[in-house]
Amino acid sequence: MAKTTGAISPRLKVRIYFLLIIIVAILGGFFVYPNLFDKPVDWLNAKLGTAIPYIWTKPFKLGLDLQGGTQLVYEADVSSLPGKDKGDALEGVRDVIERRVNAFGIAEPLVQTTKSGDKYRVIVELAGIKNVDEAIKMIGETPLLEFKEEATGPKELTAEQKEEMEKYNKEARAKAQTILSETQKKPAEFSNIAKEKSEDVLSKDAGGDLGYIKDGGAHSEFLASIKEIKVGQIYWKIMENGEGYNILKRGENGSDAEVKASHILICYKDAPSCTLDLSKDEAKKKIEELKAKATPDNFAELAKVNSTDTGSGSNGGDLGFFSKGMMVKEFEDAAFALKNGEISDIIESQFGFHLIYKTDEKQVTTYQVSRILIKKKVESDYVSQDQFQYTGLTGKHLKRAAVQFDPQTNEPQVSLEFNDEGTKLFGEITGRNVGKIVAIFLDGEAISTPRVNEAITGGSAIISGKFDLEEAKTLARRLNAGALPVAIELVSQQTVGATLGQQFVDKSLTSALLAFILITIFMVLYYRLPGLLAILALIIYTVINLTIYKLLPVTLSLSGIAGFVLSVGMAVDANVLIFERLKEELGLGKPLASATEEAFRRAWTSIRDGNYTTLLSCFFLYWFGTSMIKGFALTLFIGVVLSMLSAITVTRTFMRIINGWGLVNRLNWLFLRQKNKNQI
Repeated sequence: MAKTTGAISPRLKVRIYFLLIIIVAILGGFFVYPNLFDKPVDWLNAKLGTAIPYIWTKPFKLGLDLQGGTQLVYEADVSSLPGKDKGDALEGVRDVIERRVNAFGIAEPLVQTTKSGDKYRVIVELAGIKNVDEAIKMIGETPLLEFKEEATGPKELTAEQKEEMEKYNKEARAKAQTILSETQKKPAEFSNIAKEKSEDVLSKDAGGDLGYIKDGGAHSEFLASIKEIKVGQIYWKIMENGEGYNILKRGENGSDAEVKASHILICYKDAPSCTLDLSKDEAKKKIEELKAKATPDNFAELAKVNSTDTGSGSNGGDLGFFSKGMMVKEFEDAAFALKNGEISDIIESQFGFHLIYKTDEKQVTTYQVSRILIKKKVESDYVSQDQFQYTGLTGKHLKRAAVQFDPQTNEPQVSLEFNDEGTKLFGEITGRNVGKIVAIFLDGEAISTPRVNEAITGGSAIISGKFDLEEAKTLARRLNAGALPVAIELVSQQTVGATLGQQFVDKSLTSALLAFILITIFMVLYYRLPGLLAILALIIYTVINLTIYKLLPVTLSLSGIAGFVLSVGMAVDANVLIFERLKEELGLGKPLASATEEAFRRAWTSIRDGNYTTLLSCFFLYWFGTSMIKGFALTLFIGVVLSMLSAITVTRTFMRIINGWGLVNRLNWLFLRQKNKNQI
């Protein structure tokens, strides 16, 4: 019979599966612990001069009990509201708090609402937070609802905004003063303190280093203070500028070359900012004509008449002094290469064609400066300088907001009802803004920008837009939350230190490692080579499990780790069922290969049914349980699903690989003990 070609043999399929499993395990291992990949890459890049990138990294998402942080429980006073509005009011408060916490920069905060009897509460979990007091202050403030009109003139802060800004800046200055005292006591620690406490995101990672500064350059306002102290010293008082409060340290002196030059630019269509309709060839021809005419004596006049650089053309092309990095590379390279009084050849840049006339050159002293910045608030943080301005109409004038439907289109809308003072204000505002936008801001964020069609004097208004029902409900909740206002009282605060959380992690890892060692000893001693293969499959199972935790991501808490450890035990249990069945099949005198396949087939039903009941339990625990129980249920569910796949695919593939080893068949002591043929 002719041999069939093109078909993949069963043995080759097993090898392909084995290779895929190993590749997935290696990639997962690198993802779970990136240093396994990154450190060799560092070595290769250093030795070979290559630029191999690091592997993509993503941290584990740790819960409050592991990462440390704070749990805050607030009670909302909704006693004055009708029963049907209490739930919506509480959800509105939750929305506002969640937005504020997100703005505070906390990664993955948990904000949820609960009702127990007549108590309406909001639970806020802030993992990894350092400044708890500031977070509490931000969360507990009354939501700020404002109606603003398009700006027509100068903008001013409200009395409340001015008071808040002054208070914030006073606290920021006090904080800066404390840091100044700390750096003066430990000047050698300036860089480390800057990395920890500076609020300048551009310089803090460099220990506050701003580089070298000079007159007329960035941060030149620091020069007068820096010149008063010696190299290595810290300026004796806080330096205030538009950004905030600065603690300054002087570094080494340097020097920087500056060139003074004039130029003539001829641009062409499609060049940036060019308004001429010249082609590139036409522009080049014109600059060549000017080059033939230009001398040091007539250069300024030629620039005034011909240069397309409107900024410098009226000044005879004079650019003043500039240093490297201030101009495009082609231009500055040519300018610095010229001698004083010399006119360049034609220079082409992205803006067109240039002639450059160099008039002077000098060396400027520069000063290396490091700083720690504590930011302050300014008026632009409260009032939009471009589009909207304060009207005086705020949430305190709003009675309630509700969802209704347009009688013609049936689209959801949000209706507003004002009190007497609000009715009067709203009528005046809409009367002077017909055809313009009156924007609704909640906590400084524009949530709706409707255009006024006519003056509204009846004390009510409609916000319409392309809302779906859920968006309209959310908007109404937010308006009501800002308008009530709902009093929020902090009734409980629990803090978990990062050190305590790390102790929990260490103990959990120690327990898991000890359990793994004991399982390994048992499996290898009792099941011998198959037991070793099961342990290898268990390691791969663990790597894939942790990879999934990172990718989803799954929030790892102590209860979640418990679910993971339990799933590891259940993964081993599946292998035990398979190997016990394999012993029975071998005891019947079957060859290893057929006994293995039969063992997996017969054991699968027991593994499946046992795990299905566990998965069902996980489902109900997650559906009805609290956050702690949900973490346990989720990790156990993922682990159980993977354990079934691991036992039936990974372990099975390993067993099929060794089935081709004649050594295994001949040396029974490498394999598991067989039962007597009569024992079934």
